[in-house]
Amino acid sequence: MILAIANQKGGVGKTTTVVNLAAALAARRKTVLVVDLDPQANATSGLGVEPAEGISLYGALLRIADVNDFIVGTSVDKVNLIPSEVNLAGVEIELARMEDHLHGVSKVLAPIVESKVFDYILIDCPPSLGILMSNALAAADAVLVPMQCEYYAMEGLSVILNLVERMRRTGANPDLRLEGIAMTMYSRTRLADEVVSQVREHYGDAVYKAVIPRSVRAGEAPSYGIPLVAYAPSTPVAQAYFILANEFLARERARAVAADKTDAVLPPKSSSQA
Repeated sequence: MILAIANQKGGVGKTTTVVNLAAALAARRKTVLVVDLDPQANATSGLGVEPAEGISLYGALLRIADVNDFIVGTSVDKVNLIPSEVNLAGVEIELARMEDHLHGVSKVLAPIVESKVFDYILIDCPPSLGILMSNALAAADAVLVPMQCEYYAMEGLSVILNLVERMRRTGANPDLRLEGIAMTMYSRTRLADEVVSQVREHYGDAVYKAVIPRSVRAGEAPSYGIPLVAYAPSTPVAQAYFILANEFLARERARAVAADKTDAVLPPKSSSQA
């Protein structure tokens, strides 16, 4: 499964969610590949990998390199990474000149998906509505939207959800679904509680029960190149990410069961349909 973690608004805990969800899934014995599509390379450094020129999806997207050459290990067992670096910012110009430019990432990741080496591929999207973001959404099976517990973030939420709907409607990715909305950077204030309440009221079960609190420790962990769930697993924010991972896996299991039941009730194809 390819999961894009996306929000065009910066500073909402997007990359923190990527690296900690990846590590929490790995703790549940899942194999994970993180694809850092953000030229700021925060997910790369947050997983203990030093950004280096030429080590990113840049070459693979331009079809001059093999994507497998860029998969590296990280500070977390069972979590691998395709790093990012600042030059990745320039790939948008190159992609725009290509035919079928929205499906560059999808084509690059296809052999990795087919290999079935990883249970999950998590894409850390850039905080913008450019071609890289669109490529990530075109490649993904689902999108998880981290949302800061502030009113301005609610406006940004509608923007990213409209983009998801546009990807479906235009046929760029008709099967793209909203995996969920994760409330992040929560503080115990009336304002934060009102935002959470309003988002839950409007989006219902799409909103995860796990709420990720603000934490000074969350800012410390990246400096050591270790996700918070490994750096300080007993802290409230780390525990919240473990709960988020459990919810995510539970949703995936429920979806798989529902799909099996649907397949079971479908009539077999007749010879004329085959």
